[in-house]
Amino acid sequence: MRSAHSLCAALTAILLPVLMLTATGPLLADSETPITEGRLDALDSQGAPLGSCPLKHTDVKVDIAGFVARVTVRQQFQNPFPDKIEAVYVFPLSQDAAVDRMTMKVGDRVIQGEIKERGEARAIYESAKAQGQVASLLDQQRPNIFTQSVANIEPGEQVDITIAYSETLDWKDGEFRFDFPMVVGPRYMPGAPTGAAGTGWSPPTDQVPDANRISPPVTPEGTRAGHDISVRVELDAGLPLRRIDSKQHAVTVEYARPDRTRAVIELKQSETIPNQDFVLVYETSSDEIEDTVLTHTDDRGKFFTLVLQPPKRVRQQLIVPKEIVFVIDKSGSMRGFPIETAKQAMRLCIEGLHENDTFNLMTFSGGVGFCFSQPVPNTKENRQKALDFLGSLQGSGGTEMMKAIHACLAGQDDPERVRVVCFMTDGYVGNDMAIIDAVGRNAGIARVFSFGIGRSVNRFLLDGIARAGRGEVHYILDERQAVGSAERFYERVRTPVLTDVELDFGDLQVEELYPARVPDLFSSKPVVVKGRYRHGGRATITLRGKTGEGDFQRKIDVTLPEQQPANEVLASLWARAKVDHLMGQDLAGIQGGNPNPAIKEEILGLGLRYQLLTQFTSFVAVEQVRITAGGQPRTVAVPVEMPEGVSYEGVFGSTRGRALGQAGARASFFAGRSAGTVLRKPEAAAPASVAGKASTFGLAPVNGPAAQTPMMAEGLSKRLDAMEKDGESEEAKKAVREQIWKLKLAPELQGLAEKVAQQGTDGNLKIGKIEVKAGRVEIRVQLAALSDAVVEMLKKLGFKELGRAKSVKLLIGTIDVGKLRALAELAEVRRVMPAG
Repeated sequence: MRSAHSLCAALTAILLPVLMLTATGPLLADSETPITEGRLDALDSQGAPLGSCPLKHTDVKVDIAGFVARVTVRQQFQNPFPDKIEAVYVFPLSQDAAVDRMTMKVGDRVIQGEIKERGEARAIYESAKAQGQVASLLDQQRPNIFTQSVANIEPGEQVDITIAYSETLDWKDGEFRFDFPMVVGPRYMPGAPTGAAGTGWSPPTDQVPDANRISPPVTPEGTRAGHDISVRVELDAGLPLRRIDSKQHAVTVEYARPDRTRAVIELKQSETIPNQDFVLVYETSSDEIEDTVLTHTDDRGKFFTLVLQPPKRVRQQLIVPKEIVFVIDKSGSMRGFPIETAKQAMRLCIEGLHENDTFNLMTFSGGVGFCFSQPVPNTKENRQKALDFLGSLQGSGGTEMMKAIHACLAGQDDPERVRVVCFMTDGYVGNDMAIIDAVGRNAGIARVFSFGIGRSVNRFLLDGIARAGRGEVHYILDERQAVGSAERFYERVRTPVLTDVELDFGDLQVEELYPARVPDLFSSKPVVVKGRYRHGGRATITLRGKTGEGDFQRKIDVTLPEQQPANEVLASLWARAKVDHLMGQDLAGIQGGNPNPAIKEEILGLGLRYQLLTQFTSFVAVEQVRITAGGQPRTVAVPVEMPEGVSYEGVFGSTRGRALGQAGARASFFAGRSAGTVLRKPEAAAPASVAGKASTFGLAPVNGPAAQTPMMAEGLSKRLDAMEKDGESEEAKKAVREQIWKLKLAPELQGLAEKVAQQGTDGNLKIGKIEVKAGRVEIRVQLAALSDAVVEMLKKLGFKELGRAKSVKLLIGTIDVGKLRALAELAEVRRVMPAG
């Protein structure tokens, strides 16, 4: 992370007028007085306390049976302020979570969240917020970062949001492992700023367009965020439990049965600070797992999850020489405990090199550094030089990880050695999807391993790097684990358990298997495959691969039923695996805000069909019964804890910058302005009506955030039908028709023909992400029904189809900009949006 030492004087002047955070009272910008522990309060511009921040408590309940965990997260938001608020909270979940449910409780009423296309969900939420309705919106920013927005929480009122997801547990080397992340660490955002920060401490950049949505404000050093967390795990292991270990939290363990096959694990303190991951590891009485096939069938298809026992590790007689490149993150977020732990692990790795290996050390922060100009032989002298190099490293600067990716994977030209790259980092970067994409594109024949170092690291990035680089991931939570991690790294690199893995399903008709290619096994972990099958039946599945002793083969008899209503979660887990597969094909495009349209629509279709939260779908819930009073709510960005062990100074710079709260430091570095306002008063809401006859219907303004809501256009269409029957004037009906097409046509497409005529050259014009070529623009058209007759109707207007998503009744294509209004006027058209 970059520091902000040079900005202290400027920050003092900028931040004094805005709302500040403190533990117990006002804090002057130039104060060096230590802050005492306590809750985090919000202050107005005069220093008067407004109350604690609105997230009161998070309650986590986990049910584990076999390989599947079902997790329910309840967030309690409460408004302590004298006026109503909107709470915005950025939080993590598992990178493998299949999020399939969200409910909102207001008083005694429970409102079930609906999954919608992301833009439509936002429009519904903004419309409800403008009309004073209590509403909630759940967005996915990354597979492991989510934003919960709750609008119109009245003074003194509590709103409970419940989120549920499923995931498959890890089993490795005889241990089951369940991880629940608790805090989003402060990520470095590469690139040039492109806009305002909003509720985040970083503005969007050209490399991380959503930086403002993944940078929640961080509590100042010495304070608490005011909310806490409780965790309860109900574990049904199926076999007697031999060991239960919570790696980072004190817990209580109660066995629910005399045979010790079931247990209840809870955090000892229900007021635990959410600043490090909850990591639960347990062993059963058997060091092996059983081959398992789970199935589910419904009207969406037939689904299975296959879990196959790995072979025993075999010591390979022939050691293949390796070229090992150790890459250590020395950015500001690694200062202190993380970098010292990384250095200790790297020392152990260097000392464990095989005599025929060559090696090099690379560092990265703002730039890339090397210990040697090229890989060197493993001699005592070279090892000592490397250890001396390690000893001088300190954490500071930004996290320009992309430069390190290209540097460490370039020049794989030693024909006698296999290159092994080992990254040691906390993964606190905002361009994580682009980095995973770069590893996959540049790894070549190299194997990439990642060591996640810290108590709350970016697991999506670290898992993704290892998967894309056909390696494995290790997590080092504290200094004590460095020794064991280094030993396991060498054991796995020296002798993989199983390589060239193949599955033969015999006569079974299976399809859409994920992962599409089973990765090599570097540790003793099962082969897990999720898929679909066409027909039930019996068959023998054959697992093939290579071990240190040669070819390996094992046969497993399975039965897939024609009907199996149980295990419904398998459908969601399969759909989530397919979403991950699709995202992996276009991570760089999705990162940059320019996803491949076909991939986007397929992911969108999966999200809607399987009720899953994805990058392109969101959950939205609106309280319909009651409308709050008092105008637009003020927005409260809920601050998060700094992850345990991460240095405030390493991330945000000077003591003064830390005391002021980190929301302002990074944004000021970029834009010379404060984004540090933790509470902000939004601009006044526009009147919730439209001009003319339609104003009686209480519609939001046509250029407002609700302008894209199809429900509103449909409501007007019904009203128009009624007006026809009632014989109302043509002038009144014309006003309604005008509002209908404006509601259905995205605001950025309205007036586009006129802009092309006035500003374009030969019919060509680019405005933001909208590009008109030869008078035509690429669009998405959402339809009430996707039939041949409707498609023919669009063709008559000159629409040229490029692709379609049948499951969501959506067409992608181009049309003359002069025909956009006519397209939006068609009764069969629900929405017309830019393709990008």
